[in-house]
Amino acid sequence: MGKTLIKGGTVVTATEIMEADVLIDDGKVVALLGREHSVDADEQIDATGKYVMPGGIDVHTHMELPFGGTFAADTFETGTRAAAWGGTTAIVDFAVQTKGESAMDGFEAWMGKAEGNCAIDYGFHMITGDINEQTLKEMQMLVDEGVTSFKMFMAYPGVFYSDDGDILRAMQKGAEIGATICMHAENGIAIDVLVEQALQRGETDPIYHGIVRKSVLEGEATHRAIKLAELTGVPLYIVHLSAREALDAVIQARDEGKNVFAETCPQYLFLSLDNLGNGFDGAKYVCSPPLRDESEGHQQRLWQGLQTNDLQVVSTDHCPFCMGDHPQFGTQKQLGRDDFSKIPNGMPGVENRFGLIYNGGVAEGRISLNRFVEIIATTPARMFGMYPRKGTIAIGSDADIVVFDPNGRTTISVDTHHMAVDYSAYEGWELQGKVETVLSKGKTIVANDEYLGSPGDGAYLRRGENQYKI
Repeated sequence: MGKTLIKGGTVVTATEIMEADVLIDDGKVVALLGREHSVDADEQIDATGKYVMPGGIDVHTHMELPFGGTFAADTFETGTRAAAWGGTTAIVDFAVQTKGESAMDGFEAWMGKAEGNCAIDYGFHMITGDINEQTLKEMQMLVDEGVTSFKMFMAYPGVFYSDDGDILRAMQKGAEIGATICMHAENGIAIDVLVEQALQRGETDPIYHGIVRKSVLEGEATHRAIKLAELTGVPLYIVHLSAREALDAVIQARDEGKNVFAETCPQYLFLSLDNLGNGFDGAKYVCSPPLRDESEGHQQRLWQGLQTNDLQVVSTDHCPFCMGDHPQFGTQKQLGRDDFSKIPNGMPGVENRFGLIYNGGVAEGRISLNRFVEIIATTPARMFGMYPRKGTIAIGSDADIVVFDPNGRTTISVDTHHMAVDYSAYEGWELQGKVETVLSKGKTIVANDEYLGSPGDGAYLRRGENQYKI
């Protein structure tokens, strides 16, 4: 691979905006140059009038996840290619340990799914679904393999659920080995009672998924997870935070100087409980936690949390299921046609995050350009031990770069997206700005509305510790 020069653009990082040319060699950024220079390169990319930004990092995706009798529609090949089209150049997915299985076996299975198939670099969190003495030993083995974060569920009894005792033991081990605990914080035991009662009343439509999963139960679980983390000293990362009650608990903990962090997702910033209406069409928007009632002020509070750094990251929780049958995995959302509790939980989004947050955040004046880069690239890299290799444009960093046209336009549609799912959650949305060129480790993989990469371009990321913990 020869030298590449990105010329004429405005380089944007989490802390700087500068007029500079970017020189790339052997997959790395080797110089940031003023306009007056005489450097030659084998390839030149004209970025005049464009932003040159770090590639996005989505630290919450679920490729090929088994759930509700089917599998997430995107494979590692299709999902990472779609991510690249949307300006994301690295993901951290979730390997799964199920009941009765070794955590290391789960990790190796997910490594096998991803290896040789990914368009961009990838790492893994580990879902620890069976806490026992063997699992606790294997957590150290996984850290040695570069898996430095473990996800637990206070939801989904009988599937991924862990009780408070299991959570406490895993948190103690996480604190010992320098890991971060990622938590799906909803009170699943209480939710199951409300689901049962709703179905007994004949309330079967998708909107009841949003009605029964009360925001107060997300707030309660978040508070409980924070107290267990405080007891053990482990860094805690609340995934897909959707409710103001949960954010209040995070804010209080952070104000007290605790190692508590949180992400939200585009669906909670832009969609609402209303999307779950309109009969079974609402199944498109079934995810957990659910979309919230906009009249309760959740969206506004989430944007405020991003502005004040009480929310640090926007990820997608990309976990798509088709409305019709998937050509490989079969029946998906239709599994819940007569029972909302059987609708596979998840939405597509890995291709849309970069554009949605730029449009709704920067273009609409909610956040600055630097803050945009921070929440979609730099903080994810630092939170999960990839910085400065990833998440910035600096000498020695991987040349994962997006050339973004702020004056371009993007229309989101199932007809043009690259995710392997038969609908878009944002069908017809017109966004300001367009991802024009995407480089992964110096290789141009998207340019001129053409995909130039191939499966296997992405490599496994061994991650370090959370760089924010006190």
